[in-house]
This record gives sequence, C-alpha cells and structure tokens, in this order.
Amino acid sequence: MPGEPLERDYVSKLLWPGRFQAQARASLRQCLLTLDKLLTPLAGPVLDTSHGRISIDPVRIGTDLADLEAALADRRGVNACQLLAQIGNKPLLDQTDFGDPFRKWLVARRQHVEVRLQIAVDEALSALEHLGDAQGHKQLGDAWRACHRDAAQPVGDRIRVAILPFAQHDAIGGEFFLAEGVSEELSFRLGGISSLALVGRTSVASVVSAGGTLRDMAAFLGVSHLIEGEVHRFANGVRVTLRLIDGRDGTEIWSDRYDGTVADAIGSRHIIGSHFVTGLCSALGIERQAARARKMTKNRDAYALYLQGRDLSLRAVGDGMIAKGIELLEQGLAIDPDFAECWTALAEAHLYIAGFTTRLDRVHRAQYMADCARKAIELDPSQGHALAMLGVYEFVNGNAVAALDLGYEASRLAPDDMNVALRLGTFLLNLGRPGPALPYIERVVEADPVYGRNYAALCAAHLCLGQYEEAIAAGRRMADLGFPAPWLAVAYAASGDHDRAVETYYDLRTWLGTMIMRPPGMPPIDDAARDAYFAFAAKGVCSGDPEARAAYCTMIDALHQTMPDPYDNSIAFPAIWMGHAELVMKIYGEQTSVANLFGLMTLWVDSDPIKRTWRHPDFLKFAKRVGYIDAWDKYGWPEHLPGLRGEK
Repeated sequence: MPGEPLERDYVSKLLWPGRFQAQARASLRQCLLTLDKLLTPLAGPVLDTSHGRISIDPVRIGTDLADLEAALADRRGVNACQLLAQIGNKPLLDQTDFGDPFRKWLVARRQHVEVRLQIAVDEALSALEHLGDAQGHKQLGDAWRACHRDAAQPVGDRIRVAILPFAQHDAIGGEFFLAEGVSEELSFRLGGISSLALVGRTSVASVVSAGGTLRDMAAFLGVSHLIEGEVHRFANGVRVTLRLIDGRDGTEIWSDRYDGTVADAIGSRHIIGSHFVTGLCSALGIERQAARARKMTKNRDAYALYLQGRDLSLRAVGDGMIAKGIELLEQGLAIDPDFAECWTALAEAHLYIAGFTTRLDRVHRAQYMADCARKAIELDPSQGHALAMLGVYEFVNGNAVAALDLGYEASRLAPDDMNVALRLGTFLLNLGRPGPALPYIERVVEADPVYGRNYAALCAAHLCLGQYEEAIAAGRRMADLGFPAPWLAVAYAASGDHDRAVETYYDLRTWLGTMIMRPPGMPPIDDAARDAYFAFAAKGVCSGDPEARAAYCTMIDALHQTMPDPYDNSIAFPAIWMGHAELVMKIYGEQTSVANLFGLMTLWVDSDPIKRTWRHPDFLKFAKRVGYIDAWDKYGWPEHLPGLRGEK
C-alpha cells in the first residue's frame, strides 16, 4: 500500500515462494525495473527501493482507500459516503493472486484494513453525533453497513475441539432427544467463541461410527481436545455430565455435572449452556464470550420434534429420510409457529430434498425453502443460515448480486456458521471468483474434515485457480472418504492425465442409483447398459479426443430433448466439463436449480475444453441475462474476463 514499506526479501518470498532465494530476488529486481520504466514517464519516480525496502510514493499514486480514509479523517461525510458506495464490497487488491503465501498475507492485510476503517468510521460517526448532524450520522452509518462484511477468518491458532455424540440413559422410556438437545446447545455456544475451532458434526459422526480410541478419534479429526457427555433422565429430573478429554493421551482433564428438572433442560437450556461453558473455557484457558441470542422454543414437544426432524433431514440419504424429517419439523412448528430455528431447519430440509433427491418438483421445493427461510428471518433477523439459503434461492432465480449481498450479510451475522461459509464460498466460485472463495471453503474443510462433499468445492476452487495438484489432492480425499468424485476426474483431465481421468470417471458407474441419483423420472437400467453409458461418457468428458467429445455432446443434446427433467445434473455437469457452450447457456439460462447449481463451480477452469463456454462470443449476453454481470460490477469481475468487460 502507498507509503508502507516492505522488505525486499519478504516481497520476493511472497511472490515467488517456490524459487531459490537468489532466483526470487532476481525476479523481483527485474519486475521493479520494468515497473519503474512503465510508471516513471506517467507519474515520475513512483517506487522507492532504497535501504533494502520497497514502497510507493503516496503523493504520486492515489488509491480509493486513501481517499476514503482522508475523507473520514476530515469529517467529509458526504464524500465518504460516495467513496463507500464506489468501493462497495470489493476487497483490497481484488483479483490479485500469486499463490498461498501471498494470499495469506493479503488476508491479514485485508483484516488490518477492515479494523482501521472501522475505527475511522466510528470516530467520524462520533464527531457527527457531537456536531448534532443526525442526517450525516445516519447516511454514513448506512453506507458503512451497506458495504461492510467480514472476510473469511482462517482457523489459525484457535484450539480445535470436537464434541462427541452424547449418550442418553432413560429410566422412563420412549423417544426423547434430550442428549441431542444438550449437545446442540453446547455446540451453538462453543461455536461462537472466537478462540475455538469446533469440528463439524458430520465429521465427528463419521469418525465415531468407525470406532477407535479417543486418542485415535482426536488424531483423525485433528483436534487437541474432545468433549464427551451423557444425559440421564429420571422420573423427577435430569442429570447431565460432561468431560473434557486431552486428545493426545485420552485422559480426562475436567468434568462437571448438572442436576435439574426436565423443564430446566428444555425451557431454560441457557442454564445448561452457561453452567458448562464457563467451566470448559476455564479448563481450556480461554476467555468465555457471551453467546449470541437466538429464537428457540420453550415447548418440550416442539423442541424434541425439531431435534428429530433436523437429524433425519441432515442425513440426506435413505429413501424418504428427508421427507420424514420435514414431517417432524412441520409438527414442531404446528405446536410453536414462532420457533425460528425450526423454520431454518425446515428451509434446509427443503434445500436438501431439492438438491439431493430424484424430484421433478425442484423449482417448487426451492420456493418452499425460501418461504421457510423468510419466516425464520422475520422471527429472528440474526438467522445467518436462513439468509444464506435465501441467497441460494436468489441465485437460482437469476439474481446473483442479491445472492452475494445475502451471503455476505449472513457471514457478518454468523461468521462461525460453516453452512454460511460454504454457501458464500460457492456463490463466489459460481461467479468465477475462486480467489476470494478459497478462504471460506478452506475454513469449511478445516472445520469438517471428514465430510466428503466439502472437498468438491475445494477441488473446484483449486481447479479454477489452475492449481491442479491441489485439486487432485482434494478430489482424492473426497473419494477416500467414500463420496463419488467426478471433480477428481475433471482435475486429472485438466492436468493432462487423460487416461487416469477416463478411468476415474468410468468408476463412478458403481455409484449410480445411490449417491449419484438417477435422473428424475427415469427408470433403472441394467449393469451392462450402465457400464456402456459411463464408458461412452468418460471418453467424451475426459479423454481429450475431439471425436469422443463431439459424440457425447450429441448424446446429451438428445437427452436434453427427451428426459423428464431437461436441466438435470446428468446433462448440465458434462455440458460444462466438455465446454458445450450452447447447451450450458441454454440450461442455465432457462432453469438454474438447487441441484444443477453446483456444476457452475467448475465453469471457470482455464483449460480446454471447459473454457470454451466462457470464451463463447455469446457468453457475456448470457451472463447479463442471468444476472452475473450485475454481481461482477458490484463485487469484482472474474480474472478470466477483464478484456471482455467493454463488450457486455
């Protein structure tokens, strides 16, 4: 940044981390000479490279950030509001990426700038309030809130903790999800503590089901501590016991117990949360933070139905599993219609049923999702996850800029919610912004390292950044975790390893009808027909053979004309991977759905044939029609398209 010097050696390591130090220094020296030659005729000596440091003369080079800070310092409120509107949500040094070391440095700089701006805005607001300028105070506050959003925060040095499923011992009998409720409340409260990184429940459940010692589980999840507990229900009350386990050796380092009534546990869960969170924070040596408020219920039956329904719908597998979850959630809302968390869970269930089941009513399910999300937000405006799902609805309905608006606002409200981080990360990926997307997706993978679906987004992000080795590693991890990984095949093909790509894609055939859904409305096929189809598809998508590609493009054109759902993933995804631009633009121009939305993550891979779509002469017209250009104008354009902006 202008006026702030950096050491030469530090800059050379940031920009050329893979080179020997002497080579990196030489590259930096040549780069500085070229910049000086280009800039000096325009503005005079811009670069100061004396004393082993590099800096930019702030008098000769101006930036919108410097102008904004000057306006705030001089209390020029109108000017500051105008500059905030121009800057919008664009991050510092947008569309700049030189690898991981530079990216991490840039994340830290962006956080520093955010803090510095927040202080400057607060001081300007205080000054305006002192002067009695209520209108100026409101305008500046509104402008700051409109553009401000938290950047993705890396896990860094936070203490990694996993909450194991709680055991329940019931002396009364019958279904009662009290243990799940205590665990859920504890997860919510600990998840809001900035010095803790809580591992996602999906990864924890996977590791627990595999068995092993506590030490093994901690090592596999990459955590330093485990929390285990049990709940006893008696005729006259409940007892909850918690233990904090040192993951290195499996020993107990803290424990506590709570005794109370069932009414205490259901109607006043904050008692349990506060009781245990204080002790846990003390044992971990961290400062306890107050949990953000959320709209729950005091009705024990509604709460039990919410826990059961959410548990079933989150599994997203099994015939009728999500539908049963929806039924239970709706029963809970019939008892307590003001239960905001239950409305959010119901919205998520509709999202899953639209995205991960063989349904022909995907559009209607997306509408149900949006209706439930809006109800949750109406009851509790802090529902970040509901906002993010509303963003999904906006995206599939051609309003990408609103999707990002909602995604960033959701991230501000719920910065530790990995569902929110994943949605925002995929919105950015879908719009060709893998650089800003990657930190969000990495956070999700870090928090839920044994959930295979997260690695699809990670693989796609690295693919779009041209980091093929990292993409292959993410795809392999996804496959190792037992998830079908077409993204791995695409990564192999992009890297030039077509033989392995074809083999990997062909192996997907064994997943058809289970984790790879049959297209809605299509009957099962026998093994011979299935194998023949996947052999044909694998060559078309991954072989690099122009004739095989053309033949498979012809086939999916025919499928698009004849299948009950002409916009299904089985057509949309290979159309993207083969760069079948006309079909891609037709499908996503007519019906982007919750199910085929994920294919857009790999639209921006800069390798042939995928790049044929965004290089097509009609692509910017398509992008305008589906709302992408509005989002790019506000949040930044894909790095692949800067030369085409004037043609929109």
